[in-house]
Amino acid sequence: MRTALVLSALLLPVPALAADPAPEIQRTAVSPQAVGTVHTLRQIPEACARLEGRFTGQAAQPYQFAVVRTSPHCQPRARFVDAAKAQPSTASGWIFNDVLRVPNAACPSQQAVVKVWRKPGNATPPKLDAQGQSRLYLQDEKAKAAANRLAAVPMFAAAMTVEGAGCGG
Repeated sequence: MRTALVLSALLLPVPALAADPAPEIQRTAVSPQAVGTVHTLRQIPEACARLEGRFTGQAAQPYQFAVVRTSPHCQPRARFVDAAKAQPSTASGWIFNDVLRVPNAACPSQQAVVKVWRKPGNATPPKLDAQGQSRLYLQDEKAKAAANRLAAVPMFAAAMTVEGAGCGG
């Protein structure tokens, strides 16, 4: 994962479900954010990622959204993928995890909406050996990879849209 992966491709329309299911996480709207102020929307520790955004004050691109790595030393247990490519849906095994609504403090009629999807994986820690240690052996893992039998890693994807009319400008 790059240090700062700007997901401007997420501004492209992602096929939205006519009626998204209820998200796993229920929350109220984020407090209104000022134009130009970078704010953290949510952290996803298992992917070593933080979702952050800012209102730009520009009509063409009113909100910028990015996925930022939290620490270079963090070892991710999940991947963050581009929602435009993954096209998350419940039909393909994704779970609607969260919806974050961010009102624009300078323009109350406008808000950014970030939808987070999660796809569970089936990776499990290796069993403990006789010394009580979890071990992976390179030759065994290479054989699994060659046979395309590696366990699926959990994934996250986020898509952002801006709702409401802009104010002036």
